[in-house]
Amino acid sequence: MALISTEPPRTALSWKLVPAVLVSVSGVLLFGVGNDPAGYSMLALGLAAAALVDREFVRHLALVAAGMVIVSLVPLHADLSIRHMALMGGALALAVLVPWLVSRFVYREQIIKFPVNTGRKWPLAAKLYLVAVVALGYFILPVYLVSTGVYQNWPDASDPTIFWRLFLGVNAVGIWDELFFICTTFTLLRRHFPDWLANILQAVIFSSFLWEIGYEAWGPLLTFPFALLQGYTFKLTKSFTYVVSVHLLFDFVLFLALVHAHNRDWLPIFLY
Repeated sequence: MALISTEPPRTALSWKLVPAVLVSVSGVLLFGVGNDPAGYSMLALGLAAAALVDREFVRHLALVAAGMVIVSLVPLHADLSIRHMALMGGALALAVLVPWLVSRFVYREQIIKFPVNTGRKWPLAAKLYLVAVVALGYFILPVYLVSTGVYQNWPDASDPTIFWRLFLGVNAVGIWDELFFICTTFTLLRRHFPDWLANILQAVIFSSFLWEIGYEAWGPLLTFPFALLQGYTFKLTKSFTYVVSVHLLFDFVLFLALVHAHNRDWLPIFLY
């Protein structure tokens, strides 16, 4: 008896790919390049093309687009004033809440989820991966930040108030990354594309956002693979808790490296 494939036909995938690529690449224009008119135009074109392909597809792509537009409305540089942190925090919160609320209460779907307590124990390989993440961050991040000078995209944390605001901001953005790019964008795209393709599409937007946050120079060589790994890890573990743990461990090393980069005699634990 022949097995019935649950994957969309290749023809359907090819028609959906163009709108999805347009939406994904619009993130490069909105966040990476900072060209809002071109970015919004490409985003609108992607949604218009998706509307010609499939009703469910355009609804899901519109949720991703809505989050991107909300985020694009506020500056994303590392300004640690209370006003900017509140403004940026509100926009990031809405970028997650709006797609979730529309999906759950307007579309009547339960696709977007944030699985915290999965009931599964982390195997030894998962625990060792957490150690590897810390080790990679330790060896890579100081070299990247100092050699390129991009550490100056974040404020000097020598002042105690800025120190704790930077710590809070780095961690808050790290958690948001997983909420929007992995649990929302990647999850919605997986409904229409193979996992590997959905992962690439979300990673383009993910790394574009991180570019505007401050990961410039050869930062995409770090952030794009990281985004891919986070999507793949979520696919394997189905655990928001685990991917956030990975991200926060990496961001903790980032925080320490930023403090060290601004004040070289502080935290003499790094080799660079």
